[in-house]
Amino acid sequence: MKQKLVYTFIVFACMLALGVNKSMATVTVTLTIDETADRPAALNTAAHNLGVLLSEINRAQKAKTILTTSGLAMNEFALKSLVRLWAVTPFYCDDDEVVERCWVFKNGTMMVSHIPLIITPEDESFGVGAYQEAVVEFDNRGLITDFRLALDAHTAESMERCGSVVDKERQMIIMQYIERFRTAYNQRDSNYIEQIFSDDALIITGNVVTVRKNDDFGGVSQKVQYTKQTKEQYIRNLKRAFRRNKWIDVKFSEIGENGESGGCAGITRSMIDPTKYGVRLRQEWNSSTYSDKGYLFLLWEFPENGNPIIHVRTWQPEWVGGKFQQPDDDISTLGAFDL
Repeated sequence: MKQKLVYTFIVFACMLALGVNKSMATVTVTLTIDETADRPAALNTAAHNLGVLLSEINRAQKAKTILTTSGLAMNEFALKSLVRLWAVTPFYCDDDEVVERCWVFKNGTMMVSHIPLIITPEDESFGVGAYQEAVVEFDNRGLITDFRLALDAHTAESMERCGSVVDKERQMIIMQYIERFRTAYNQRDSNYIEQIFSDDALIITGNVVTVRKNDDFGGVSQKVQYTKQTKEQYIRNLKRAFRRNKWIDVKFSEIGENGESGGCAGITRSMIDPTKYGVRLRQEWNSSTYSDKGYLFLLWEFPENGNPIIHVRTWQPEWVGGKFQQPDDDISTLGAFDL
């Protein structure tokens, strides 16, 4: 897949505000965004705040002391989450330069995943030195609103992004549920769709918008605008779409055995949690008022007892500004969600 160009904004985190020893190394945070995305006004602030936080985490871990939280730009929810994690499993950022992609959502909020951490709990039975990744969210002013560990720790044996190959029998079972899922859209059955999503499902949707260029030549261009929704928000918006359209025709087709261009297969199984499966599809949505084509990723759980549920749904457009897009591995593989 052709590597995307990004705007890069580098912010050096300064710990002087927290009174940290000047000789102690700080963490430099570099946030990148898609070429087509608008630069958030608070991107620099978000990077600075994250750098300050990671630097304080490293200071406290090295000194084997509590975190100094008074100068951290975090809301109460994020701060409580951080303190609870620290009390159970202290950790530190192993990199003094962190370069990560920042997801910018329509409402101005931002999210950064894959922040590298090393867990160093006092109880060595947990596994000292275990690698873990953090997810950090920001509001539209750059304030940190959530700090959480990813679903599962990466280990040397499970670093492959795609997951393991699924046998044909399991593929057929999964595709049966996929077909039921697709049929529910065609039948405008919001009740079934609501039941099949987990209550804490993560839903990321991208749509192509046309913007007028701010240069001497004028004209227009297209960009992808991403929206993160809760299950409740998604179902509410879906019901509106169902009422607005006289008919809906949704079609799914698997992305080939090795992906569109040598990427992950259409269905893969988590190497960490065998109940989790990643499903990558090409979706064609046609309705009386709207049509599009894009890539759909679904993170399914098939528990030993109970009905299958969806934890993650992401969608990306296939075409932007007349250019064909490949599936983005950052949000369309099990590896994107630490599985």
